[in-house]
Amino acid sequence: MVDDPQEEILEETLTGESPREDFPCDTCGADLRWDPDDDALACDHCGARVAVPRAEGTVLERPLAAAADAARGLGLALRVLQCGTCGARLTLEGADTSTSCAWCGSSQVLAQEANRNALRPESLVPMDVGEDAVHEGFRRWVAGLWFRPNGLKKAAAVEAVGIYAPFWTFDARVHSDWSADAGYHYWVTQTYTTRVNGKRVTRTRRVRKTRWRPAWGERDDVFDDLLVGASAGLPADLVEALGDFDTSALVPYRPEYLAGWRAEEYRLDLEGAWEQGRERIERVQRERCAGDVPGDTYRGLRVHNRISDVRWKHCLLPVWSLVYRHGGKPYRVLVHGQTGRVVGRAPWSWVKILVAVLVASFAIATVFAYLRR
Repeated sequence: MVDDPQEEILEETLTGESPREDFPCDTCGADLRWDPDDDALACDHCGARVAVPRAEGTVLERPLAAAADAARGLGLALRVLQCGTCGARLTLEGADTSTSCAWCGSSQVLAQEANRNALRPESLVPMDVGEDAVHEGFRRWVAGLWFRPNGLKKAAAVEAVGIYAPFWTFDARVHSDWSADAGYHYWVTQTYTTRVNGKRVTRTRRVRKTRWRPAWGERDDVFDDLLVGASAGLPADLVEALGDFDTSALVPYRPEYLAGWRAEEYRLDLEGAWEQGRERIERVQRERCAGDVPGDTYRGLRVHNRISDVRWKHCLLPVWSLVYRHGGKPYRVLVHGQTGRVVGRAPWSWVKILVAVLVASFAIATVFAYLRR
């Protein structure tokens, strides 16, 4: 028994021992115990060891298909606008000109020749949302903003530019072996002493403990059209907020699809894209394996992945870009070219926020004053 119950609870949580779980030794029948140093069940009586699979890392059973024979360029004569701020390279068709970047609004742009050695897209999703719908969606988005400057409504007439953004997709099969300590919670009644009105009294409390048991398993999963963005001008957080693209709508690439539209050359190459894709696969598999661990909690999770049948393609996906200015600063808004979803950034109105805080404070003070009567 101790005088400080809080200190006791902390000690029990971190160092308290759990009741022994029986794992009989096949050699002598004595109880085995988990030895974390050896990653095995150990018998203290006869010295036997029962190995528990523990491995981590990733093994690629087959490399990515070589890209040496893939078609190059976009298949039509284009110029490119190189942005000196975000780094994007956006195509210009015919006599088309521009003095700013369609992604970030920067005026630091320079016309260049298109990269004819870049891998040609195998497919694209045709733009499915028209310009009128984009402007209407933008106006609704601005009208729905809270705690934003009223002057933003004047930005409803900004120019919308439809762009085919570059993406890589990856298909893969993954076999994952996992091992971990599975934790099962249980409760015990603990007695302690404390002082009440200067007197020592004895009380009881319920304390949660955890029983740990070794666990392991395996699973097989398939990844289909895992998207990795290859744009230099699209902010990753806005792309994620846009939501998924329906890649079942992909059609074989033809240069005609770019007529009247802009396209961005990829800045993240195939090797770099697969590195990101592999890391995402590993994160997903770790989460899935964690969900397979039995019990109430787990610790020491290790995952060993074997990735095979990796296939890739380069595709273009439709996005509308709008850039408006407020207080001399540009703000980006993106519209999903399939669903029409609008996402973007907007400045805060600190005056509106301050007024809201004052009103809320006054309301709370009024309620407390009323309750005290």
